[in-house]
Amino acid sequence: MYYRSMDPSYIFIRGVAYKVKHLYIVDASWFIFRSFHAIPPLNRADGTPVNAVFGFTTLLMKLLDDLNPDHLAITFDAGRKTFRNEIYPQYKANRSEPPEELIPQFDLIRDATKAFNLDCIEVQGFEADDLIATYTRLAVEAGANVTIISSDKDMMQLVSDKVRLLDTIKNRSIGPDEVVEKFGVGPEQVVEVQALAGDAIDNVPGVPGIGPKTAAQLIKEYGDVETVIARVREIKQPKRRESIIENADNARVSRKLVQLKDDVPILVPLEKLAMRTPNIETLIQFLSEQGFKSIIAKVQHKLREDGASIAEVKGILSEVGNVDKGEYELVQTADALRRWVTQIRETGFVAVDTETTSLDESRAELVGVSLCIRPGYACYIPLGHRFVPDSNKGMDPKSELQMSLEQALAILRPIFSDSAIKKIGHNIKYDIRVLARYEAPICTVDDTMLLSYVLDGGRHSHGMDALAALHLGHTTIKYKDVVGIGQSQVTFDQVPLDQALAYAAEDADITLRLYQILKKRLVREGVTKVYERLERPLVPVLAGMESKGIQVDQGELRRLSHEFSTRMAVLEKKIYTLAGHPFNVASPKQLGEVLFGEMGLQGVKKTETGAYATGVDVLEGLAVQGHALPARVIEWRKVAKLKSTYSDALVDQINPHTGRIHTSYAMVGAFTGRLSSTDPNLQNIPIRTEEGRKIRATFFPVSGHQLLSLDYSQIELRLLAHIANIEALKEAFRENIDIHAMTASEMFDVPVQGMDPMVRRKAKAINFGIIYGISAFGLARQLGIEQSESASYIKSYFDRYPGIVEYMDRTKKFCRENGYVETLFGRRCHISGINDKNAAKRGFAERASINAPIQGTAADILKRAMVRVPPALKQHGLDGKAHMLLTVHDELLFEVETDFVEKTISIVTEVMSSAALPSIALDIPLVVDTGVGKTWAEAH
Repeated sequence: MYYRSMDPSYIFIRGVAYKVKHLYIVDASWFIFRSFHAIPPLNRADGTPVNAVFGFTTLLMKLLDDLNPDHLAITFDAGRKTFRNEIYPQYKANRSEPPEELIPQFDLIRDATKAFNLDCIEVQGFEADDLIATYTRLAVEAGANVTIISSDKDMMQLVSDKVRLLDTIKNRSIGPDEVVEKFGVGPEQVVEVQALAGDAIDNVPGVPGIGPKTAAQLIKEYGDVETVIARVREIKQPKRRESIIENADNARVSRKLVQLKDDVPILVPLEKLAMRTPNIETLIQFLSEQGFKSIIAKVQHKLREDGASIAEVKGILSEVGNVDKGEYELVQTADALRRWVTQIRETGFVAVDTETTSLDESRAELVGVSLCIRPGYACYIPLGHRFVPDSNKGMDPKSELQMSLEQALAILRPIFSDSAIKKIGHNIKYDIRVLARYEAPICTVDDTMLLSYVLDGGRHSHGMDALAALHLGHTTIKYKDVVGIGQSQVTFDQVPLDQALAYAAEDADITLRLYQILKKRLVREGVTKVYERLERPLVPVLAGMESKGIQVDQGELRRLSHEFSTRMAVLEKKIYTLAGHPFNVASPKQLGEVLFGEMGLQGVKKTETGAYATGVDVLEGLAVQGHALPARVIEWRKVAKLKSTYSDALVDQINPHTGRIHTSYAMVGAFTGRLSSTDPNLQNIPIRTEEGRKIRATFFPVSGHQLLSLDYSQIELRLLAHIANIEALKEAFRENIDIHAMTASEMFDVPVQGMDPMVRRKAKAINFGIIYGISAFGLARQLGIEQSESASYIKSYFDRYPGIVEYMDRTKKFCRENGYVETLFGRRCHISGINDKNAAKRGFAERASINAPIQGTAADILKRAMVRVPPALKQHGLDGKAHMLLTVHDELLFEVETDFVEKTISIVTEVMSSAALPSIALDIPLVVDTGVGKTWAEAH
């Protein structure tokens, strides 16, 4: 029990006076949704998404540290239905459900609140906004000031000289003046304006035709909604007058909907909101369960094991997110740069980052270099800034001083090429390529992006912004904030030096901080070999391949574009005939209306916007049913994609300086370890279609050379035989038996000799489909058969090879318990959703867990081969005579002097076939198919 003294600012608890000075109220939904959309996807070990939990926890800790509250309320919505739905059933009816990835995080965020020994305040039938209004009234009556952590416009009706809103993300305070700026009226009249204007987001009807500005004018003139209605005949505009008359009841209902209730029967009294010390073990246990290791380290550093004071609790975040930039230096002279070089030699390492004019490494011009040798101590060396003056601030004449590019590189080259000095970068492959064009090669590198990928592949993205937020609790300066967006965007060489320093030096600083956190985890988590033997040594190999590039025939590409256009036109005419009229084949909306609205085909699916779904899965399903129009559309889309993605785009992507195309390999795209190709993507050119082969035929070698393709034969099937220990399959591979024919013979009881090619095709589809966990439905659609027939095929296959079922069950069980699976080389592939309650998501995760060890091991083997090929070629005198140009899944493509093709085949085949050794002794041979030709199509 408690009672109040004569001074309402004091509350007596057990006879002790406790003064309420300042109440902070957090709108939890505001925190949650901003965290979810601001922080990239992040999963904990069991696959549960936790990006919003991480953001909420970080924001809460920052609030405690920055604001030092004596009383704090965290308010939640108890559910979607409230008393307002009884007043107006359509209230918020048009709001979509929260994203699937956010739903499981709501309860975790409540757990986070409790872990800080704070109350989760919610009352059924009321919104969090009403709780905020109620606590605001109680606190003001107690003589306290109130700060509401939110920027929600609905809260502005609560603002007064004692109450402010605070947007902690933008660090913006909202008082009475800001409310007038927003609504055109003071806080006491906000409800009146909202009642007339309505709210489309919350489905508050208001008065049609009256927007916020008109509503504000009316309220300023008449005072409130009821007076506007009573004196409506005075309004001169006929449409406005009639609309108010016709919708008077809607305006009254709207006022009830937008008016916040300040008399909610609260369950947590005001005095209970006083800050309490959390139980440190409870807090750390919660953070551990979520995998928030960076926050745990800071908590353990800040709080004593035997408890902590309230002041210490409020200071939990003092280092999380506090990246001190007090020692960022703009290096503008040779002497200053030499001083940095001396310090780098003393430390033996340096974090490096380059700033350029483009993301295309083959065309980017070097603008500057940033260096960091200890956290918080970094520099930026401007080299190519053009000094466009800031029209508002002008420019300091001294800021225009920068060294010449050659002078700076002459000082830096010895550092970059010194094998005794480690160069640390984030996606350092980019920096290697850029600097190589300026004859500044880099050796002995570490890469924080790859460290994160090896440690947490599949858990979250590995960009610097995401990692800084995750591991350092720090929000980095965004590139768009420096260069702008849209028409106002500039290249980095036009950025003023003070802004360039803050952005570029921070990049190097964050890189070094991430390195110190991530590198020491390698040994502890048992993935050192994956990083040291696969990922890191592959960086210079890929950089060399990308820099070399490959030739394409511009004339042939243009001819193909014309051919594809003609082919598309022919298909369009057929599609129009089948539809009965012309329409835009490229428009999913129009296509959906034709297929399902006009033709009435079955299998209707809707997108989130309510439009007909016309994705490839839908069209393929219709085509299998025998419908001609969707089959023609599929064909049209394939040709259109080849035209736009390749025959048109490749011409524009030819580098004018080299005359070649320079793709870029993404090393962290696939969680299985597979490389992907971008700008242009050369890995998705169809191999088996005539059009795809025509695209590949435009790739050719320089004069006197041949293109040489070496491709692992059925490597994933071979690895399945080894990993699942299927003796029959292993023996077939050892004996070089046609595995698809053998499978068909055993499953369908037909002889291998004279086998119908369609029977072998079915077995091949099953063999490869099993690797990807294909369903009976998927196999049926692929083979064009009934689902019952495909189900019997799969059952027969598993009956023939029971070891595969055992492997699948064993792998899924391991993944459910650990949240990841492993390749034979120890790569961890983290898989989210393996324990999801949603059957579809869980099934997808299970199929991924089955495939990942196989596909991941194949990727690891190819990477080992790629790392070993360059030194093998050099050892046999082929350095400069054979160049590795491209890798596509299990294939390596070389440009080789004609006289050395056979020797190259011998050397590379040996490297590829033995790439698993000595780490893994496989029970099956790795077979490499080879092809040689004057074009890529001939060679493959």
